[in-house]
Amino acid sequence: MSSLNTLRRRVLGDSSSEPSRASSPNPAFKDKNGEHVTLVSTSKLKQLSSKRSRRRQWFVFGLGGLFGVIIAAFFAQQHDVINLEGLMDMNLDSLLDAIPAGIVKDAKDITRHERETVNYDSFAVGLHLQSQGVKARHPVIMIPGVISTGLESWGTEEVSRQYFRKRLWGSWSMMRALVLDKASWKRHLALDKLTGLDPPGIKLRAAQGFDAADFFITGYWIWSKALENLATLGYDPSNAFTAAYDWRLSCGKLELRDHYFTRLKAHIETGFRTSGEKVVLISHSMGSQVLFYFLHWVEAEGYGGGGPDWVDTFVDSWINISGSMLGALKGYPAVLSGEMKDTAHLNAFAVYGLERFLAKHERVELFRSMPGTSSMLPIGGNAVWGNKTFAPDDSRNQTVSYGTFINFKESNSTQSPANLTVDESHSYLMKHSDTWYREQVQSTYSYGVAHSRAEVERNGKDPRKWMNPLETRLPLAPHLKVYCFYGVGKPTERSYWYREDRDPTSKLNVTIDTTLSYGEIDRGVVMGEGDGTVPLLSNGYMCAKGWRMNRYNPAGITIKVYEMPHEPDRFSPRGGPNTGDHVDILGRASLNDLILRVAGGKGNHVEENYVSNIREYSEKVKIYDD
Repeated sequence: MSSLNTLRRRVLGDSSSEPSRASSPNPAFKDKNGEHVTLVSTSKLKQLSSKRSRRRQWFVFGLGGLFGVIIAAFFAQQHDVINLEGLMDMNLDSLLDAIPAGIVKDAKDITRHERETVNYDSFAVGLHLQSQGVKARHPVIMIPGVISTGLESWGTEEVSRQYFRKRLWGSWSMMRALVLDKASWKRHLALDKLTGLDPPGIKLRAAQGFDAADFFITGYWIWSKALENLATLGYDPSNAFTAAYDWRLSCGKLELRDHYFTRLKAHIETGFRTSGEKVVLISHSMGSQVLFYFLHWVEAEGYGGGGPDWVDTFVDSWINISGSMLGALKGYPAVLSGEMKDTAHLNAFAVYGLERFLAKHERVELFRSMPGTSSMLPIGGNAVWGNKTFAPDDSRNQTVSYGTFINFKESNSTQSPANLTVDESHSYLMKHSDTWYREQVQSTYSYGVAHSRAEVERNGKDPRKWMNPLETRLPLAPHLKVYCFYGVGKPTERSYWYREDRDPTSKLNVTIDTTLSYGEIDRGVVMGEGDGTVPLLSNGYMCAKGWRMNRYNPAGITIKVYEMPHEPDRFSPRGGPNTGDHVDILGRASLNDLILRVAGGKGNHVEENYVSNIREYSEKVKIYDD
């Protein structure tokens, strides 16, 4: 262990009692501050610069190798593949002595700067507002996004006992189970294809409390920075709550199995009665769709039964963060072929490894067996996403319109028909899916548009339409305020190019054409505007235009939009305090400032801020008020 400590001290720059290396000979000159200097020729300076560049490359290579050894040791710890005691006995001093001193110095510099950019003072925003007199006022309830809630096993059958109370999603236990027991991990995570609930003998449930969504795995924060800032204003478990849910389930099954919406309603009412203040609801990503469903459920007779005044009575504000109100386009290739940009842009070696480990057809089956994720399929059809020649978010310099969502370079069979719009792509997916998946989607969701107030009112009685803001309205709550906060300026998946999958070992009909790159097409994927995950039209249309129509907002609820440009710190792997990334935005300083102001009763001071062309795009969407 002492050797590991030595490695940490010497590479990361911690204080140490280790003797220093021999000093260099004294130079012959001093500068004006009395510092020793050495004259170096121009040619020598170039050589030193070249060596420094090579040292950085070797540092990255060596660090990657060391990381690989550590990960391998972690997964093999209980299987005697690697003897950790032997690793502890390694002479790491000798290893460091073999590394050039410049590389160690580079490691110190890089680590120090990265530490500074990543570990910016998470409490600073809250402390600043606290100094201005802002304090906790409204109870706060947070609804996380898709996949960000941890899932833990509560099964007691023999197949599950080794995982009891361990997270099979959102922890290192997940990683270990996935690597060492993939078949069992898949069996636990996939839902029953016919019921949409747990398979026999399996019981996976959402983790509860703040721990459910503050970190995905150790070190990878999600809601933790928001919680830290909320705490500075006086929030704690008595006036703040994380309404975690099993994101694999459809909303109807969430209530049937877990009574999720019944419990959410009770938490909101309790918060109101114990504080005397209406509640602020904060949702992120898919959590915004889940909350929109709840706003219908809670008032509907035979469901929540709260009546038409319930939301206006108990809810002060809805903070909609990066809400995928019209879906996420990348959800479509995930259920069609088990792909997205993240897989299409892997190198050949990584693709080979991924296919050997979790093949495309396995990923398709897993995605389809989670009905909750199909809520992310694009909503609004051609009216929102465009036709064969036009899309609202097309730019002037584009060579191919975004309106054709799924494209085929060669169209010569039923598997690879002509280029498809979003409406046609949905029909194509249903046609080429198993019966169980098709029936599951069609009985649970609706992706269309209501073009009249009468149709919207009728849809209020149909739970299939409660997640679709283009087919149902906001509640009749004139005192409710809706804040839409989201990032812009990060390239986001907008359309795809496919080809027939001629691999004889493949069980799929089509695959993204990763050989195709020209113009806007990069290895079969065309990027557009958004936050890196959700397209701009999905994040912004309802806030900038849709909910300003009387049809979808008859009570005249106040809607405010605040867009945040993606301005990442290049030294921070998570983007730093000015990121606009879909997930990392939860740690953004200005977002946390806005959240605290609304929670502290100062939401009226929030001014709208547009930095994208969302208002221009929204005017081109083919949905018109009555």
